[in-house]
Amino acid sequence: MDQETNLESLKQQIKEFCEARNWDQFHSGKELAIGAVTEASELLEHFRFQTPEQIDELMSNPDKRQAIGEELADVLFFILRFSQRFD
Repeated sequence: MDQETNLESLKQQIKEFCEARNWDQFHSGKELAIGAVTEASELLEHFRFQTPEQIDELMSNPDKRQAIGEELADVLFFILRFSQRFD
């Protein structure tokens, strides 16, 4: 649950996940920054050129809300991974 999770435990989970896959070699500061921006751009695509009413409609659609949540998770992953790798 969100109320029970802290950033340090998320960073530790990310560290273990990435180390198990030997991803350190691909996660330089530059690559992680590129990943964060790329994922943030994918999130933005859902909202670009939308009116507030269209955004309300978008957020009430379960499939689109799921897709937006997945993009948010991707952005959070890169932010947490960057902060975990570079303290």
